[in-house]
Amino acid sequence: MAKVPLRIVGIGRDIELRVVSFLTRARQATEHVAFIDLGSEDETAILVEEVGCSLLTSEASDIVSVTRCLKASDLEPAENYLFIHVNKEWSLREFPLHLNRSRENWDVYIGLVSNNDEEENRPTQSHLSASEFQHASVSFAGLEELASAESESTAHDLSDQLRVRVIESTTLPSLPQRESLATASRFAQLFIWMIESRHPLFLFGIPGIVLFVLGYRLSGGVVNTFTELSTESIGVTLLTIAMTLFGLFAMMIAVILYIMGKQVEQVQAQYDGPRGGR
Repeated sequence: MAKVPLRIVGIGRDIELRVVSFLTRARQATEHVAFIDLGSEDETAILVEEVGCSLLTSEASDIVSVTRCLKASDLEPAENYLFIHVNKEWSLREFPLHLNRSRENWDVYIGLVSNNDEEENRPTQSHLSASEFQHASVSFAGLEELASAESESTAHDLSDQLRVRVIESTTLPSLPQRESLATASRFAQLFIWMIESRHPLFLFGIPGIVLFVLGYRLSGGVVNTFTELSTESIGVTLLTIAMTLFGLFAMMIAVILYIMGKQVEQVQAQYDGPRGGR
């Protein structure tokens, strides 16, 4: 049986607010995405099935239990597996780093969660079935080796024919300047997209705000300038009122079209999302 090139497996519990964004990002890298639920009490499992990804369950979250759960499933075997614990400590911006790690041809690469209470124990000396890990990249041979490992096995007990590395997982350093540049770039892309897509907030909202502000400012000048009724004063007054009303209506139309567009997108996502994931 031919193996799929890469399978990404998310692991988590009660993460309904983050699971969809993770699965969406993972499916941009591969079509073969699965999620192992650790007994969620919210709608995490329901959202995984709605997105169209394979759902598995496991009582333990260590690497040995996870590999056994995946091996016991009916999913197609893969040449490489990428396991990621989706929790509060993990950020979506770390996903590209983990994805590149899965391309380094490691048979077993595990990033353990650092434990300050056990500073004297090296990661390679930790029991695989009793250690928490943040991410892991495993080949098919590594998956078979981990699934058959004993409860007290360490990295040294794995086969010498495998390329194994076990380290402590570290978070990425914060880069405020890079984040600012990324934010500015996203804002520029959003502005260009609004122009090209003829977004209602751009077509009606901005002209509406300009007309409303000008009409409001001119209304004060009309009241103070024209003290007697004449053809000129009536024309300017009507023009000021019309400008203000047109600006107000344009802003209302922009908001209404924007809300209607969002509702249409939600309805399309409910019907197209599950079908597209299969």
